[in-house]
Amino acid sequence: MKHSNVHALVITGFGLNCERETAAAFSHCGASVSQVHLNDLLDGCCKLADFHILAFIGGFSFGDHLGAGTVFANRVKFRLREELEKFVSAGKLIIGICNGFQTLSRLGLVPALDGHYFTQQAALAHNDSGVFRDDWVVVGVNNHSPCVFTRGIEFMHLPVRHGEGKFVAPHEVITKMESQQQVVLRYLGPNGSHSCEFPHNPNGSLGSIAGVCDPTGRIFGLMPHPEAFLSPYNAPDWQRQRINGTLPSEGEGVAIFRNAVEFAAKKLV
Repeated sequence: MKHSNVHALVITGFGLNCERETAAAFSHCGASVSQVHLNDLLDGCCKLADFHILAFIGGFSFGDHLGAGTVFANRVKFRLREELEKFVSAGKLIIGICNGFQTLSRLGLVPALDGHYFTQQAALAHNDSGVFRDDWVVVGVNNHSPCVFTRGIEFMHLPVRHGEGKFVAPHEVITKMESQQQVVLRYLGPNGSHSCEFPHNPNGSLGSIAGVCDPTGRIFGLMPHPEAFLSPYNAPDWQRQRINGTLPSEGEGVAIFRNAVEFAAKKLV
């Protein structure tokens, strides 16, 4: 279904490299998509107010100097904070994927406990393995979460590719996130348990946390890459699925973007 009145903004530049896949995901789900370089956005070529969905994408912004997402987050925080505050207050949607999740955490847009946006409460640290991890994982969805992006999804197979994906936060922050159902995704082991270790938990995240949201459920950060699984042929075992007659019509990552576009079409346009 086309929702061309839903406008999604994909911020690009400075080492980010997932703009085409992310734009394709929103476009596939019917939205109108603009890919805008951060410098152009800072120079005022367009306004956040013109959009309903904002995507911080994957890659290696500023070469991950000073920590993944740190420099990018600082540029956004000190140049776009007022616009971003209005965007959040308007109930619009934000997704941060991989480097984008790292940026969201440093901006303080997730978990944003008690509505304290722009105060960092959690971080994504170096993987316990000490190396960059490129693999596929299974994540389970917390159906009690308010997250807009994951409604109707139970679990997903998604690719990961990161060197700094270990979710860390003080014990009291994680406890409150758990009580408020803000932990959206967890890595799952082969028996379906989230008490899993490497390689099923690819980075050593506390509580096997793979994705979290803010208290409203409209801001979502996750380490796996849903935009990298739009076609069933992206799956590593697609040939086996085709032989078995189980190959789906689309990749599992599409559902996250469809939820966002349909929510925006109903609530924000």
